[in-house]
Amino acid sequence: MKKTVAVFLGCVLLAGLFVAGAAAAEKHKVYLITMDQMDQHWVTVNAGAEKAVAELGNIDYKWLAPDVKDDAKQIEAVNNAVAGGAHVLLVAANGPTAISAALKEASEAGVKIVYVDSPADFPAIQTLATDNEAAGVTAGKEMLKGLEAAGVSEGKIGIVNVNAATASTVAREKGFRAAFAGTKFELLETQYCDGDAARAKDIASNYITQGCVGIFGANEGSTVGTGNAIQEAGGKVIGVGFDKSNMILGLIKNGFLVATMAQNPDVMGYEGVKTAARALAGEPAGPAYVDTGVSVLTKNDL
Repeated sequence: MKKTVAVFLGCVLLAGLFVAGAAAAEKHKVYLITMDQMDQHWVTVNAGAEKAVAELGNIDYKWLAPDVKDDAKQIEAVNNAVAGGAHVLLVAANGPTAISAALKEASEAGVKIVYVDSPADFPAIQTLATDNEAAGVTAGKEMLKGLEAAGVSEGKIGIVNVNAATASTVAREKGFRAAFAGTKFELLETQYCDGDAARAKDIASNYITQGCVGIFGANEGSTVGTGNAIQEAGGKVIGVGFDKSNMILGLIKNGFLVATMAQNPDVMGYEGVKTAARALAGEPAGPAYVDTGVSVLTKNDL
């Protein structure tokens, strides 16, 4: 009898181990690969993704990103994720072409691709992003409002952007420039800072020295640098930016930026993981493009 019970308990234990092993095997590996780890924007994308992971319970999730915006480092992150057994990559591409070959290799290895914020020139099952060109037009209109309120009807406008390749920020600049069509303002040649706030400040300071009446920052680092330069110069230039961080909100509260275009990075991360889960379950991923929205934040909104 004791032998029979022992055998029975042994079978139960083995069955339990089998079930536990099967449950562990059901976990799907999802990696988030952003442009860098510098901006609060990406921290918020990650937070949204983690929220969805906690709700789903069957996702093995990891955030990989270069310390700075760098194509080679981002490609390395993609390759490391694939080597780590990734089933889905959530990607914010630093540029449309540099990362494409690595994503193609990942796809050929059976990895699914979802874009959050900024796509590359390679097909994905879904892109979750801001309508950046439309948001850029809105940013331009906000600057025109600020200039009008300051009694300024003409002058030079500076633009601080990330680089000439990142699809999202290029689209923002295109929209911003379009908003000034038919006005007496002169939009100067764009200067690039790779998203680094210190470099952005130097660029914005040079624009101010050139007599610019307004400066546009196309992402978080560009906006912080622009606001800091305007503060240092005494706050007489109209600054409009992109993204939402504690530093940007502080600059708006203190009057050194007129407005910022606040995206919804938490939605990008959250819905990106949910899309990944649907795709892994063999369900329809949803529409190819999802506009995650943008809001204008001014001093009155804070």
